[in-house]
Amino acid sequence: MAARGCRGVAAVLALCAAAWSCAASPGLEPDQPFRVPPGWAHTGHVSPGHEVQLTFALRQRGLGPLAQLVRAVSDPRSPRYGQHLSLEQLRDLVQPSPATLMTVLKWLQGHGVRDCRSVATLDFLECRMPASMAERVLPGAEFHRYVKGQRSIVRSPRPYAVPEELAEHVDFVGGLHRFPAERKVVSRAWARKETEPGQQDGGRAAFHLGVTPSVIRARYNLTAGDIGLLPNNSQACAQFLEQYFHQADLAEFMQLFGSSFAHRTQVDQVIGHQGKGKAGLEASLDVEYIMSTGANISTWVFSNAGRHESQEPFLAWLLLLSNMSSLPWVHSVSYGDDEDSLSLAYMERVNVEFMKAAARGLTILFASGDDGAGCRREPGRNHTFRPSFPASSPYVTTVGGTSFKNPFLVTAEVTDYISGGGFSNVFPTPDYQAAAVRRFLSSASKLPPGSYYNSSGRAYPDLAALSDNYWVVTNRIPLPWVSGTSASTPVVAGMVALVNDRRLQQGHPPLGFLNPALYRLQERGHGAALYDVTQGCHLSCLDGTVQGQGFCAGPGWDPVTGWGTPNFPRLLRALLEP
Repeated sequence: MAARGCRGVAAVLALCAAAWSCAASPGLEPDQPFRVPPGWAHTGHVSPGHEVQLTFALRQRGLGPLAQLVRAVSDPRSPRYGQHLSLEQLRDLVQPSPATLMTVLKWLQGHGVRDCRSVATLDFLECRMPASMAERVLPGAEFHRYVKGQRSIVRSPRPYAVPEELAEHVDFVGGLHRFPAERKVVSRAWARKETEPGQQDGGRAAFHLGVTPSVIRARYNLTAGDIGLLPNNSQACAQFLEQYFHQADLAEFMQLFGSSFAHRTQVDQVIGHQGKGKAGLEASLDVEYIMSTGANISTWVFSNAGRHESQEPFLAWLLLLSNMSSLPWVHSVSYGDDEDSLSLAYMERVNVEFMKAAARGLTILFASGDDGAGCRREPGRNHTFRPSFPASSPYVTTVGGTSFKNPFLVTAEVTDYISGGGFSNVFPTPDYQAAAVRRFLSSASKLPPGSYYNSSGRAYPDLAALSDNYWVVTNRIPLPWVSGTSASTPVVAGMVALVNDRRLQQGHPPLGFLNPALYRLQERGHGAALYDVTQGCHLSCLDGTVQGQGFCAGPGWDPVTGWGTPNFPRLLRALLEP
């Protein structure tokens, strides 16, 4: 769907474009820290005429009804389960009030801002303007250039404010403070793990020299017949920061590793810019493995390079979701920031964007991160664990990581020590997981001190998959030993897309927001739908109290591997039931 131009709407306001007073209110994001990440160098103030791009997140209506609707359409016990909204219905629910639209447009026009565009839901405005104009529009802001290698971005090291008249109409302004989050995968050699008696699966375990599609399909019991069949089903992954895949790499990967199942060798759609340079390891990993478990399913790639210097690639991806009436049902994203590096206003608004996706029937999966429980220490204060966002959003399904107990055999899984997990300091425990979290906190044999984490926060991950020692083809070279929850997330996403394929074949709606159904599996007697991972701990603070250990896996749900890893035929059966 094409973006709606701000110019057409603004014509209605041509008679009321009077200049506004410049009395500024406190900044919209007073808690947004400005930290220059390692590797970025400051090169000075940009010229007054340098063009910047700002994204105004307009205050939405209907958030209470939206939350209620998401609960109703996502809970299998609800009579409204699966009755998802169209983009037009969603717009009617959340679009800003006429007063908000008129106030913001009048304010921008009064400053001479003309180059703006909106989205279908009318709740974002993207505007381009000279830096000197942006500094007048947002008192306090100063636009400076920062470089890292070949990348260059423009950000404001100082907080911004808006006129008092505007503060109640705008949640935040994007393109000023947040640096793009670096996504990483880990390349590590084999780590010898001792195999304890009784920990292998029944039967003869298969030998392997690294995780490939056949190893994943063997471990999670996908047969050659577990492939997509419907033309109206699709899946997607999102790439940021000049991370591109190559179709030739995908074709070679499938030639090497895809002989045991029907598959596609081409991505069907690329939304955004697909560069001609070297392929990125992370992008290759995502595409190759979502298309291995979600085999033969139409696959899209959202490629947001962040090429405009003021653009936040992750925010640009969210705007794309708000502006397209037809989207894949499943999205895999291996992206994350520390919660404490983001403003509350930003996280709350992004969380609403995930609610909007849930209302439309989309399943959004995020990697839990590769830093275990994380660690933060402020001057004069003790260590605390460091939760990751969007992994900590209550409206996404977060995927942790595991490794084989014996690294050379397809056997039982244990915690991958890098698997991200913990408790949000921003979002409270959602209803769907309250009982599971309560059981964990009351039954865990050993917990870190309570001062390290917020036990009343949204807990993650929700489930897990293998994240250790993958083979990936990138730039036509097969590479071993690639690890991280960036690997486990597309693997799970492809299986969710397969479940959707079967649901659509049977006339059911797509799964949509998965967590309410996922957390009900245990109480419905479907515990075998996921292999319970009960051994291993992840890393955290290297201090004298926790000594590098965060949370540990145990029976049932835990904040290291969630409910465990998929047993696909059992999971499929459970999620096909009404």
